[in-house]
Amino acid sequence: MAAFLFMWGWFTMFMFVATLRINKALQVVFGTLMVLFFLLALGNFFQSSVLLTIAGYEGILCGFTAIYAAMAQVINEVSDETVLPIGEVDA
Repeated sequence: MAAFLFMWGWFTMFMFVATLRINKALQVVFGTLMVLFFLLALGNFFQSSVLLTIAGYEGILCGFTAIYAAMAQVINEVSDETVLPIGEVDA
């Protein structure tokens, strides 16, 4: 299980790097998701309930950031203005 989670952690890390040119909201989503996968992998590898509990809280944070990013992108698109900031990155 730990190897599987490490694989997803590495994939998410590369996705995080790709978001460095998009916006800050997606950077936070993929950054917290990457940390989540690595915490879950380490928690399973070491069979640490403490690490898995921290991963659980971090997963909740990741979920909230994903909800905000999704809502902001949709609301901003239909409003034709920035209602919820997502931290646009200058090209």
